[in-house]
Amino acid sequence: MEVMERLTRRDQGEAPAPGRRSRRGRRVLIASAAGAAVLGGVLVLLPRGAGDAPPPAPGPAALARGAVTTGVPAALPDLAALIGDRETHLRAHPLDGASWAVLGAAYVEQGRRTADGANWPKAEKALRTSLRTGPQRNPQALEGLAALAVARRDFPAAKKWGESAVKAAPKRWTAHAVLIGAYTGLGDDKGVGRALDKVMELRPGSAAVGALAAAVYRDRGWREDAAARISDAAAAAGAPAERAAYLEQAGRLAFERGEREEALRFFQEALRTDPDQRAAQAGQGRALAALGRTTEALSAYQAALAKRPSPEYALELGELYESLGLGQAARVEYDLLRERARGAEAAGADEQLVLGLLDADHGDPAAAVERLRVEWGRQPGTAVADALGWALHRTGADEEALEFATIATDGDKGGGVRSALYVFHRGVIEKELGRYGPARRHLGEALTINPYFSPLRVPEAKRALAELGEPPVEGPPD
Repeated sequence: MEVMERLTRRDQGEAPAPGRRSRRGRRVLIASAAGAAVLGGVLVLLPRGAGDAPPPAPGPAALARGAVTTGVPAALPDLAALIGDRETHLRAHPLDGASWAVLGAAYVEQGRRTADGANWPKAEKALRTSLRTGPQRNPQALEGLAALAVARRDFPAAKKWGESAVKAAPKRWTAHAVLIGAYTGLGDDKGVGRALDKVMELRPGSAAVGALAAAVYRDRGWREDAAARISDAAAAAGAPAERAAYLEQAGRLAFERGEREEALRFFQEALRTDPDQRAAQAGQGRALAALGRTTEALSAYQAALAKRPSPEYALELGELYESLGLGQAARVEYDLLRERARGAEAAGADEQLVLGLLDADHGDPAAAVERLRVEWGRQPGTAVADALGWALHRTGADEEALEFATIATDGDKGGGVRSALYVFHRGVIEKELGRYGPARRHLGEALTINPYFSPLRVPEAKRALAELGEPPVEGPPD
């Protein structure tokens, strides 16, 4: 970031003339309005004569700017254009705090879409530069730092920055929206509910808000409501990248319900709509594996990882290899996962959850317990409760393991999500403790929620149920 280095050497007290700041502010407003007109459905009409030609359509940079400043997914080529445009602008205007905030938000979105940790330090520099050079109340930069922290899985930081953004601009719906991710990662279900209520009050009917609501409803176990919300969001989306993101989310929800064919259709449509939607490509691999089309599944995962090297995808692919008896290929993927996680952590991300899951099943369970205990102390979300419970089980500490498995699966304790994997983990732990009735019930429930939830664990669940046998039939009381 040549621009940032130049700025740090420049006198921070030197401000542009008032006239320059005013003209620059007008240009920012015009570009933002143009993006919002295309992506948010807000039509801005400038007066013109009957013979005047209509204004030209916004270019890629304006489209991406409209997306990143209005809370919707942006296309990768448009993001690249926006980043290049703002970097060029900032070389000439290094004290333009609003443009630093836009650039930082674009880096966050690009990093989220590509799983490239190199974006995180650049995003943080840009957003902190915006705080130094922008207005005193700078909710866009604060919100960008919150979104960055969510992408890095640093949920305490996300809460801090998000709440600061809300304080600076209480009516800014995107600031409340980013808090949903922060509170979810911290296991604060009441906070999630308050933030969602505020978002829905400030931005009713928005496709982006519908997608947020679908994610929250999914976490609460309201599967039908979540499916309806994401379907409506995909239908109302204003741009291909946005629609593809919601179709991918719909595919994940369908797969979690065990609907393999429907999930595959959603993932395929997402890829047709936006070929850069690599999460949908990994979803294709998941659905194809569940359908027994393993050669196609392997190809889909490999293609997704080539463009979006996500540790989660590497874990899924490794377990698919392992289920096929390809142990050496699985170990290669696990090694790549560790390498990618190290790179992400060097860029400021928190990859302790996925590393804990890897160690619990394919490495050192005691190391998994150690890292996941620390993670639970920092950010006690449902996913961490499940992972820690499973890691404790793998070390033989089943009594304590059941406490965390219960947190992850009991709606009264915060674990409202209907996850086949979480319920499977609980059933296995109960079986090990000799609690055969609950074990039988939870193992059966896992296979009912999604009979294809894991190529490795589904056969294990079926074997465990067979070992438990049918429940005993008691005779009439004496």
